[in-house]
Amino acid sequence: MKKIFFALIALALVSLTACNKELLNTNPTDAVSGDTMFTDTEGAMMALNGTYRYMWQWGVSTTGNYHQCIGPQGYNLMADLMGEDFVQAAQGNGWFWFDYRYNVKSRYTAGSWRSYDMWNYYYTLIANCNYIINAMAEIEGDPDEINYILGNAYAIRAWSYAYCGMIFARSYIGHEDRLCVPIYTEPTYAGTTGKARSTNKEVFAQAMSDINQAISLIADHAQNHVTHIDKYVANGIKARIALYMGDYQTAHDAASIAVAGASYAYDSNFRYNDATHGSVLWGAEIISTQGTTNPQFLAHMDYRFGGYGDASRKCASAWLYGKMGANDKRAADWWSYEVLKDGSTKGYQQYKFLFQDPSSPMTGADHIFMRAPEMQLIIAETACRLGNESEAKTALNALMATRDADYDCSGLTGTDLATITTEETGSLLEEIILQRRIELWGEYGRIYDIKRLRQGFIRTTEMGHPAAALMTSLHLNDPESFDWVLTIPQAEFDANPYMVQNPISSYATATEGDDPSLTPVVAE
Repeated sequence: MKKIFFALIALALVSLTACNKELLNTNPTDAVSGDTMFTDTEGAMMALNGTYRYMWQWGVSTTGNYHQCIGPQGYNLMADLMGEDFVQAAQGNGWFWFDYRYNVKSRYTAGSWRSYDMWNYYYTLIANCNYIINAMAEIEGDPDEINYILGNAYAIRAWSYAYCGMIFARSYIGHEDRLCVPIYTEPTYAGTTGKARSTNKEVFAQAMSDINQAISLIADHAQNHVTHIDKYVANGIKARIALYMGDYQTAHDAASIAVAGASYAYDSNFRYNDATHGSVLWGAEIISTQGTTNPQFLAHMDYRFGGYGDASRKCASAWLYGKMGANDKRAADWWSYEVLKDGSTKGYQQYKFLFQDPSSPMTGADHIFMRAPEMQLIIAETACRLGNESEAKTALNALMATRDADYDCSGLTGTDLATITTEETGSLLEEIILQRRIELWGEYGRIYDIKRLRQGFIRTTEMGHPAAALMTSLHLNDPESFDWVLTIPQAEFDANPYMVQNPISSYATATEGDDPSLTPVVAE
């Protein structure tokens, strides 16, 4: 029997020392053997922190193209670039350009491109979590600490399965019984027998089960550090999963808990570089000894740093910018219409994401994974979908009160959405989604919303997109398309005989797609 290709990270290579409120230090843990690491909560916490370290360590998931393989913020940037609201004005050094131009799916045979990168990334996290979860029954220590560590592992596994499903499968809504990704809940090693792809329904049920378990275990235990997951972050993850599934009541209830963990008030001075900021529910606080220069999210965003952010300017689409009110503070604070790097093109250059000091990128470059404004927007959207328009309007107006003094959505009603995202119906739901697009620009992953909303989109040069990125040969206006579904890396097929490949083209073929009947029958 062939075996799955991914393996558990050597925990001693990525582990961290026990954390405190001030920082999450990275120290070698070679002295901690695999046999003794899980004898007590101290060793288990080291394993957990090693798993968290993987969430912001660049270049560990591929054999090349390291500078665009930078963890969750890099994947959110990729997913934003796959949509219509985020403009990459030039190829620059090439990072993320191939994601933007939908030119990665055919590269599934390489170990240095996005398919291998993301598959290996999420399944390594899952493998680490499985190792922790299955070892915790044998350790000694404070039961509250044991539950906290175990709850964090369940939460990371839930997050990993959800995002793996969001990129390697078509939307949950409308494709519940179609193939998603394999599920592993036991420790896996090089040599573990591979599994077939489970359905969307099965994968997201696993993610929901895991996050519910996490919430129960973590209970009211405070975050040991902002990098960790507490009840607010866990409920935020639950809200994201439920929203993607179309389970609006669950999403509403979870977001209502999560939003209490931070502030959704607007801060004109915040530039998404400080994980301890009042709006941040979850992030990674990077100390100088852990910092890096070019291979990090802000280096791709902040043109003042030079290099990547300068050579390849990141801009808002003109369409999206034009939807903000004249007194919307975000319009003035986050973007500026100016001449770009080529000296002739003008665009809405971003200023939302900046280093604290571009001359010192080793500090002031924290990673932000979740903020309270997202949760407030989920409350507004789900209340609207559940028929409580009064609550939806109150929630949205409360968010916007510190962003635009002139804003008032009280006259809107309804849940209609247009087929194409730049067409308009004038509904309340559409307005909530629009404010979500503006508020979460660059930090969530626009393509995931386009998928779950079952819409299509177009790009135009009038929006600011370069002609090379219009992608008119694809079917981005069709929610049934596979265009925004990643191919599975060849390495998985070489090791796992049960796999079915996603189409390189826009639609399924006789041998590629997400029909469960395509799953190979393998003799035992």
